[in-house]
Amino acid sequence: MAVPLMQAVRVGRYVVKQHLTGRKRYPLVLMLEPLFRCNLACAGCGKIDYPAQILNQRLSLQECLDADTEAGAPVIAIAGGEPLLHKEMPQIVKGLIGRKKYVYLCTNGLLLEKKLDDYEPSPFFSWDVHLDGDQVMHDSSVCQDGVYDRAVAAIRLAKSRGFRVSINCTVFDGAVPERLAAFFDEVMALGVDGIMTAPGYAYERAPDQEHFLNRQKTKQLFRDVFRLGKGKKWRFTQSPLFLNFLAGNENYHCTPWGKPLRTVFGWQRPCYLLGEGYAKTFKELMDDTAWEQYGTGAYEKCADCMVHSGYESTAVMDAVARPWHIAKVALFGPETEKPMVPEISLANQRPAEYGYEAQVQQQMERISTGAKPARGPRVRVNGRPAANTVSEAADAAD
Repeated sequence: MAVPLMQAVRVGRYVVKQHLTGRKRYPLVLMLEPLFRCNLACAGCGKIDYPAQILNQRLSLQECLDADTEAGAPVIAIAGGEPLLHKEMPQIVKGLIGRKKYVYLCTNGLLLEKKLDDYEPSPFFSWDVHLDGDQVMHDSSVCQDGVYDRAVAAIRLAKSRGFRVSINCTVFDGAVPERLAAFFDEVMALGVDGIMTAPGYAYERAPDQEHFLNRQKTKQLFRDVFRLGKGKKWRFTQSPLFLNFLAGNENYHCTPWGKPLRTVFGWQRPCYLLGEGYAKTFKELMDDTAWEQYGTGAYEKCADCMVHSGYESTAVMDAVARPWHIAKVALFGPETEKPMVPEISLANQRPAEYGYEAQVQQQMERISTGAKPARGPRVRVNGRPAANTVSEAADAAD
């Protein structure tokens, strides 16, 4: 199975505990984005055009551990930017694994071979390599030739060293079901432990705005792909109910607090995909965010979203409520022939608001004045505090 049994048990126990204690909102996965800088400039990325002063910022080891202390989620996904550009990344990963957190370190693979000796295989650790399809599809997506081959070589090397490796496959408009299905066959033959897939989200700052899928296209594409995958042993790192949702069979609303994001700006509201302002602490994020104002049907920016960051947690919660349902989908796979569930109405959604420039200006003023953002609960690293602030970490990293 794509997710190790012990991980599934520990995460399931955590979810059940939250339900039994009556906790309405809780994180399932902590998203850590310790830097925005990347060594690629993908057309579908909305996080590559910040000013250099912001791209030079880093979350420190201490701040990453503090974010974990605040959120308390059982799983942590470290993204970016390219996390392997962060000089403290081995210490960050080691510190989180030491807390028995399941860590997925996302990377485009270009630095993986060079950095591999800085990490050790662990049942709590997995590389998560970005691959948006076969060679032509992926190199087109990342706007650079040769990246696919380097990523595949890095995957083979990591597997030969005993690491768990999954891939992160974002799907865009124009994807051909037969070709995507053949790619899933290819990566399974490569020996990856699992696939995480989802449609691309239309970041407002992404250079290419023409190739994001709408919800109807997403459902039809994944339904066609899953039909081709019947009887094949594709291993996904996601809930079977989320895959069933992608195929148009679940009437889910998003759970944006299920995957909260900590960046160099703070805790991003309301989710990994939308930069609608930032909270200083996790508690402030959870208590003071107007959650009801977001999601498909509520907000224009969310109209076409079907991404795991909003819907995976919904699927997991549904699995707890309807264990017989997930058992059926896990056994037979997503439904590909029956009518799809009705789409959510967009009639009452509020119009999009845009605050990118104001947020950038605020951060630039903070950097220029040397102001230090508020911190949540602190922990000690090896008996003493680590670097305290974003700016201190940036100095250390650069």
